Amino acid sequence: MSTIVVSSPEIVREVMKTHDIVFVQRPYSFASRILSYDSQNIAFSPYGNYWRQMQKICIMELLSAKRVQSFRAIREEKRVAFGGKTKGQEEFVSIVEEVADLIGGFTIVDIERKRITESGEREEEDLVDVLLRIQKHGDLEFPLTDNNIKAVILVRHFQCGKRDIINNRRSGNVRNAENPQVMKRAQAKVRRVFDKKGNVNETCLHKLKYLNLVIKETLRLHTSAPLLVPRESGEQCTINGYDILAKTKVIVNAWAIGQDPKYWNEAEKFDPERFLDSEIDFKGRDFEFTPFGAGRRICPGISFAIPNIELPLAQLLYHFDWKLPDGKKYEELDIEEDLGLIVRRKNYLILIPIPYYQILFFLLSKNTKNIC
Repeated sequence: MSTIVVSSPEIVREVMKTHDIVFVQRPYSFASRILSYDSQNIAFSPYGNYWRQMQKICIMELLSAKRVQSFRAIREEKRVAFGGKTKGQEEFVSIVEEVADLIGGFTIVDIERKRITESGEREEEDLVDVLLRIQKHGDLEFPLTDNNIKAVILVRHFQCGKRDIINNRRSGNVRNAENPQVMKRAQAKVRRVFDKKGNVNETCLHKLKYLNLVIKETLRLHTSAPLLVPRESGEQCTINGYDILAKTKVIVNAWAIGQDPKYWNEAEKFDPERFLDSEIDFKGRDFEFTPFGAGRRICPGISFAIPNIELPLAQLLYHFDWKLPDGKKYEELDIEEDLGLIVRRKNYLILIPIPYYQILFFLLSKNTKNIC
């Protein structure tokens, strides 16, 4: 199979907009076939009626603005999921990381069957409930099998959605720690909005304009998937004067485009204010900035991912001041990443949190002494 790598916004536009229907297919991948139940999950399934139906279910039942808003209370009380230890946590994380390494199909030598443990209940109907209901009542044009359901849940909901959320939270923390002035400014904005409330919730997140800039800049420099999920040409076409044969694999290098000095001034610098008076966004219309892809195959979970990045990051900035351990300087912070289909930090980020209430107590005590 022929393969081309796209590293310019002009050609990305051709692939994801002008000829989007030609490149809407996914190439065959041994890894995705094994790990996502014969490529039945949304990210890797062939373009067709099955993909359209499953995409529709996910958007309507999980990823629509109304459904995302309905999960607000869960996001605000997510200590149950992220704040404490759970049985089987290490095994689960290990499996997710292994799937992330294998799904690209670059390093597979052997594949063994793995046991996946599921636990937890929700009172409100979630995606699993929806899929089971549809399977029972036959609401689709085709029968929904157990493997169809497992493929959608395992790779799309847990591995892809949570991966993007967690990786971008971590990257946001890293870049804030590396740039203390950016952190102080973001922190000041968050505390100015929420000090009277004493806690961070979603009601006023829309006021955190600077935090939104930080998230955009983090996505530009540290997109979770530096190489977007490959596409395949369904027929021969011409792009930029080159004939692209049918069955050609196309890989978009979103990381290279996001750091290309041709499109970004001081591309390697972490500068959230570059987006201050810019209309550039990550929703698929600006091809120099496509961390979630574009066109028919754009990640449908953008509206789900962003609130899950904004809220925890705002909470971390509001409730804590952060410093490096052992007297380290910010310029000594290790930001090296492990390369692969999915980017992760090579080494753990270690920061020391100082609770905000202690800082407030100190300031109030100091002011009281001055008054006396």
